[in-house]
Amino acid sequence: MQVFYFSTQNDFPRMNGAWGVIPVPADAPVLVVEDDAKTLALITQYLQREGFRTVAAASGEAALEQVQREAPCLVILDLMLPGLSGLEVCRRLRGSSDVPILILSARCEVEDRVTGLRLGADDYLTKPFSPRELVARVQAILRRARALPGQPRKLSLHGVEVDLDGHRVRVDGREVHLTAFEFKLLVALMTCPGRVFTREELLAQVYDRENLYVVDRTVDVHIGKLRQKIEVNPARPMRILTIRGVGYKFREAGQEEWVG
Repeated sequence: MQVFYFSTQNDFPRMNGAWGVIPVPADAPVLVVEDDAKTLALITQYLQREGFRTVAAASGEAALEQVQREAPCLVILDLMLPGLSGLEVCRRLRGSSDVPILILSARCEVEDRVTGLRLGADDYLTKPFSPRELVARVQAILRRARALPGQPRKLSLHGVEVDLDGHRVRVDGREVHLTAFEFKLLVALMTCPGRVFTREELLAQVYDRENLYVVDRTVDVHIGKLRQKIEVNPARPMRILTIRGVGYKFREAGQEEWVG
């Protein structure tokens, strides 16, 4: 059993599209912060193929300069950089900017991912990676970041509708009542359908209480309760899926198979 402590409000990361709206210019570039030339070329090729304009930086210091100069719509950030580390870049950016950050790193330990999310990153992808998945994650983050101010903020997928402003949930047309933790858990999963979250990542996403002592199995308990409320058959869930040995995900559009 693992134990985690979340002791300050700064431990609760910003969740684009769920808790805030960021005005993002449509023509702003994606900043790719990567010191490996081959990886940089691969990322740039796939992004440009999808119509993105890109700028690059090979060090932490250069990344901060590019953010000031180019005002990017999103930053893809490697952690192991010469000079200023990627985590320090993330910390400094989050202190002065709401620009979405996607961490891309060979560091694959749970603690590395949790640290990145707690510092304010919007997503974390480990190397080796699929360029197509990277582009899909960039597009998903920007869809949420470019939500128009004043429009109702809602999530809707597989018969589950979440009114973020009204804090209400409807399942197949009927309203269901969730606890605050269940609501945050559902939003975290539905904000990134198809993405597999570890228990530790979900704890980092949803816990914002001070001096709270929690264990990793807390998520399992709340997932079980959430399934009782939103699944037709909680014993064979079709919305919140278990990825054995990893964690949980909300079924993406078009996926029909059942995962236990």
